[in-house]
Amino acid sequence: MKEKKIAIVYDWFDKWGGVERVLLVLNEIFPNALFFTSYFDKEKASWAKNFKIKTSFLQKMPSFIKRSRILSLPFYPFAFETFDFSDFDLVISVTSSFAKGVIVKTPVKHIIYLLTPTRFLWVMPENYHFSAIKKMIVMPYFNYLKKWDFIATQRADKIISISETVRKRCLKYYQRESEVLYPPFDLEYWRKFKIQNLNFKITNQNSKLIKIKKPFFLVVSRLESYKKVDLVIKVFNKRKENLIIIGEGTEEKKLKKKAGKNITFFKKLTDEELAYFYSHALALIMPQEEDFGYVSLEAQFFGTPVLAYKKGGAIETVIEAKTGLFFKEQNEEDLNRTIDYFFLVKKKLKYQTQIESLKNIRKFDKINFINKFKKII
Repeated sequence: MKEKKIAIVYDWFDKWGGVERVLLVLNEIFPNALFFTSYFDKEKASWAKNFKIKTSFLQKMPSFIKRSRILSLPFYPFAFETFDFSDFDLVISVTSSFAKGVIVKTPVKHIIYLLTPTRFLWVMPENYHFSAIKKMIVMPYFNYLKKWDFIATQRADKIISISETVRKRCLKYYQRESEVLYPPFDLEYWRKFKIQNLNFKITNQNSKLIKIKKPFFLVVSRLESYKKVDLVIKVFNKRKENLIIIGEGTEEKKLKKKAGKNITFFKKLTDEELAYFYSHALALIMPQEEDFGYVSLEAQFFGTPVLAYKKGGAIETVIEAKTGLFFKEQNEEDLNRTIDYFFLVKKKLKYQTQIESLKNIRKFDKINFINKFKKII
């Protein structure tokens, strides 16, 4: 049998996070695959420098347009619909927005690996703040996009959701059943950082870590409104404990202005440095409704409990009272109450996390993902 010619489509290559780790694994499974995307920021997505990437016409647009989700919004449907896949056997779109809109003609097969139905259209539209005037301008186009997004999803041959949470959303918003395949957690990759961490030292290369005030709680997240990092900042502005926030995004300046002296921000860390933070944190705080929650697995791997909002993917990745604690309401009072309770059970919870975490993480092992993905296609 001849080898399948595979195309992998992703919304945009302009950042680093849990989803991007999935793309690295897909590139490992399909080393000859060609990636398609709206645009590729070689500086912000240097991790993909060895990928074979084909970009849309957006790549040639001025930076202020292609780097702005709002200004580039009208172009995305057209950008993905104009790609030609007639020379391929299989198209895999990894998407939380527009990449699912590719047009694939028989006999080419199209599989969607669904990160979530488009957030600003279906899942969390209230988190995207618009003035009354802006709403009047954009809402008619958003209504058009909802219709386009729904129709685009119907064109796929098969949908795979990254979690049970996303599977339910897919059925609710797109009226389509999907199979669940959790994103891969690379145990072997992270294990080397756990070993290195035993001998980790702050040197001139990572001297920024000198700023760490211990003990500390940790947030690892993109700094976007739907991630609810502002909630954690409000809570810690009224507490004495230290908080470290790792990440970057459009809300960065705004959040830094709100943060008190006990809150420190970091970004562009190596995985070795990230492992250091996980290993030394009291707990990781996840205030958002996650689609899956990859960082919760990272924290657990290093024996760090997770304090998470009890909704979305966290319910699938965190074991209550064994690898973390949940707060039911997304407000200051409930998060405060959970942090206070954490101190009462801290010693026991830390021990339980160290015992239970590896058993929990094995469900998400990279090897399982690779084997199941190969069977699906």
